[in-house]
Amino acid sequence: MSEHKIKLWIKNIIRDFIQNSPENSLKDATGEKAWEDCLIGFSNGADSIFQEYKEHVGSFHMTPLELFTKSFPEAEHKADQLTVISWILPQTDQTKCDNRKQTGYPAERWARARIFGEQTNAALRDHVVATLQGQGYQAIAPQLSPYWKRKTSDKFGFASTWSERHAAYASGLGTFGLCDGLITPKGKAMRCGSVIADIQIPPTVRPYQDHHEYCLFFTEGICKRCIPRCPAGAISELGHDKIKCRGYMFPMINEYVKAHYHFDGYGCGLCQTGVPCESKIPTAKDVK
Repeated sequence: MSEHKIKLWIKNIIRDFIQNSPENSLKDATGEKAWEDCLIGFSNGADSIFQEYKEHVGSFHMTPLELFTKSFPEAEHKADQLTVISWILPQTDQTKCDNRKQTGYPAERWARARIFGEQTNAALRDHVVATLQGQGYQAIAPQLSPYWKRKTSDKFGFASTWSERHAAYASGLGTFGLCDGLITPKGKAMRCGSVIADIQIPPTVRPYQDHHEYCLFFTEGICKRCIPRCPAGAISELGHDKIKCRGYMFPMINEYVKAHYHFDGYGCGLCQTGVPCESKIPTAKDVK
């Protein structure tokens, strides 16, 4: 297949799963879908941005080549022969509507999307890997790899050996906001995933020059709507306090979800809803 056909083939694999797989479910009484749409981008394994992540986040943050070499040590690999396949799964309109109304705890749909929607995301990762391998391409989902581990960054605190949001940024899918969320053309209310494969696909052009380009606070000094949306007080003009955020998530939100929604879950997302960047790249007009 040509590179163009390969790109379309992979996009269809992902979109078909989201549209048709029974795995795509909030696991509620009606079997409502967790996700109804997706954005897909690609980046090359030799892109210098992955080395920059090691320098910026921490030396523990792995490049595509490092992950691939550890996962498939029996073969020799070259960075420029690898492609990072990245996707965005925007929250559904109903999930965003429900969460927009919340002030202290997540709506049930949002909490379900965090747990069962992420299970869908994990199944999608597995499906993409299995489909590629079935056609003779080596592939790995970093988030599901034994080499994915939680780490502590000297600059940013909680971190990991591979970041799905940073893979999406590298693949032209969005830039970071004041609350650390990734603002995409479908907004910040989303989850993301990625797979690395030994397949040649032209990278998606990054339509931005700065990692904060879509956030109105950083570009125009306005908005800051995510600050009062945070029930933990974990967002300020200085950014996102991950420790304070997690301290509110566990045990408070976790206990609330178990008591009110009757499953072991968590999630919050208040800073991702009820804000101008909830479902789009915002403009100054959106904050007036």
